[in-house]
Amino acid sequence: MEIDTRAPAVTVELAIGGMTCAACVGRVERKLAKLDGVLATVNLATERATVTHPANTPVATLVATVERAGFTAGPVTDPGSERPPARRGVDVLRRRLAVALVLFVPVADVSVALSLVPSLRFPGWQFLIAVLALPVVGWAAWPFHRAALAGLRHRTTTMDTLVSLGIVAASAWSLATLLATGGLPDTATGWDAVLHPSGPLYLEVAAGVTVFQLAGRYFEARARRAAGGAMRALGRLRPADVAVLRGGVEHRVPVAHLRVGDTFVVRPGERVATDGSVVDGEASIDMSALTGEPLPVDVVVGDPVTGGTVTLAGAVTVRADRVGESTVLRGMLRAVERAQVEKSAVQRRVDRISAVFVPAVLLLAVATLAGALLAGITPSNAVARAVAVLVIACPCALGLATPTALMVATGRGAELGIFVTGFRALETVRAADVVVLDKTGTLTAGQMRVRETAGDAAAVRLAAAVEQRSEHPIAAAVVAHTDGPVGLPAVTGFRQLAGLGAAGTVEGHAVLVGRPALVGELGPLAATATAWADGGATVIAVAVDGVAAAVLALTDPLRPGAAAALAQLRAMGMRPVLITGDGSGAAHAVAAAVGIEEVHAGALPSDKLALVAVLRAAGHTVAMVGDGVNDAAALAAADLGIAVGSGTDVALAAADLVLVRDDLAILPVAVRLARATVATVRGNLWWAFGYNVAALPLAASGLLNPLVAGAAMACSSLLVVTNSLRLRAAA
Repeated sequence: MEIDTRAPAVTVELAIGGMTCAACVGRVERKLAKLDGVLATVNLATERATVTHPANTPVATLVATVERAGFTAGPVTDPGSERPPARRGVDVLRRRLAVALVLFVPVADVSVALSLVPSLRFPGWQFLIAVLALPVVGWAAWPFHRAALAGLRHRTTTMDTLVSLGIVAASAWSLATLLATGGLPDTATGWDAVLHPSGPLYLEVAAGVTVFQLAGRYFEARARRAAGGAMRALGRLRPADVAVLRGGVEHRVPVAHLRVGDTFVVRPGERVATDGSVVDGEASIDMSALTGEPLPVDVVVGDPVTGGTVTLAGAVTVRADRVGESTVLRGMLRAVERAQVEKSAVQRRVDRISAVFVPAVLLLAVATLAGALLAGITPSNAVARAVAVLVIACPCALGLATPTALMVATGRGAELGIFVTGFRALETVRAADVVVLDKTGTLTAGQMRVRETAGDAAAVRLAAAVEQRSEHPIAAAVVAHTDGPVGLPAVTGFRQLAGLGAAGTVEGHAVLVGRPALVGELGPLAATATAWADGGATVIAVAVDGVAAAVLALTDPLRPGAAAALAQLRAMGMRPVLITGDGSGAAHAVAAAVGIEEVHAGALPSDKLALVAVLRAAGHTVAMVGDGVNDAAALAAADLGIAVGSGTDVALAAADLVLVRDDLAILPVAVRLARATVATVRGNLWWAFGYNVAALPLAASGLLNPLVAGAAMACSSLLVVTNSLRLRAAA
């Protein structure tokens, strides 16, 4: 079909199934790029492809192209949805790993014990090993065989090709020997029984390769599924339905049916369905899910509201101004997904090398077999040499290099209050020279508290009595300052004054509490209130019977150890930068307290992402620390994303490191652990490749038979695991 590349370009998302590594990602991208005017970026973490194509290119053509490459595909209708196939894939790998492990233990124990101790042998013991091993090398290893066959059909090789060939070669050689000889001769004893070239069994080698590789694949699949959690968390911010007003009557309809200009009702506790403007009513809107800031926003007629936010108090009628893909929430969703389309440099290097390494090993095995036969070596010994080449080159250590290091780092991190969620940016943390920090909930506790008061203490108690009827976070802080609502006098005539404060009658006194503008003239308290406000505090005033009686300063206190943590980061060569949606006064007050010189106040979520992009464009390696949905895109875009554990699910899912304790003192510890993890992975990969390069000539020359080759391969894996275990003492 002729495709007009001059047609307007459109973008579509495809869900891709069956990808296992970066080589699969490259195959999908290359196949799609062969279509005229098509540009594709594939995200392995989310198992999706963002495809830009001419408008007159049918989506069905894109889907068919991906399917011809050996994968499943289909258009995505809900970017924030969970993908059941991803969950099923993890579950299937877990079941295969469990079965393989249960069968591998007796295979290894029986084969070694009976080979070395002849008195323990019984008739048919080799067949028992075969019966136990065949489900492991066949059913449990099927994901590797299936991927290898798919690559064969499309004339490509990946790491799965060597894994599958190693398993098949070891199994086929063992079964052929077993059927041809009926088992090892009874006269064979000790190491002769293990090493004799005419009848060795090394099904335990094939089973061991399967177990190790399944373990690596299982933990990799879990990490990829977790990497897509940011999009799912953003998607969950959207309500399923909305109360639309039509002809003055409310109708519950799916949010997808909303159109620009529709009016809908939002009651306390409900989420705003889409971006719009208030046309009736007043309410306090909790914006923390999108901005991460603790204070709700009071909205009245004419004020804008954002989809995904929650109404705390009051009810409003909203006119829909933006729906569907044009909303702020959908824009953030797209930003997070775009930011996460970044491949691990380590994985890219491994797959680039494997693209040459795998065919080279296959050619070496064939050359070894042919050369041995031409040299007059017996067929059994020639086959043994070729199989040894395949088995010793089996990239088990390559598969374990990253997942085992991450597994140990995760365990060590849990002990330290750090959760390692991925390897996307850890490989570049050594070079991190700038750390960008959100303020509220990151440097501060994210919870307002009364710092100090001035004026009549009795007036503060009356103010707390009024505020106990309010749902505002400032009200909660005032009540908490007086040791809670127990013992406070009753309030009558309570009124919530949207955007200003609250009023009521307590013990016969008319009490106003809220913004200083609500109270009016503060008299002698004015200077104190002004000084507090200039210092970054939130100031509220109390009037009793129309006279200003007290003022209160509220702040969001710093997290314990914040200043010391930043001092350590500076000592490690990282320059701290503060960015926040708060005003300039509060931002600079916090910055001064922790020793930060560069401050960006009044920042929107897009500003945070832009700052990260600017810093990276200037050649800096950026670590981003945040806790809110507004930080998610910047967390994903940064070289190292760090989220605090009290933050939103989106921030946690988009980050590479999560501080699960509310203690910033572990932030420099987290950086040290991340750097140690990267160094360990690099060391593992160096050993894994170096071992293969050194061992292959020995196998090809006949100095290693297949069983010894398998043992060497297992030792290589053991060394990788042992090296990773050193991370238990890291940081």
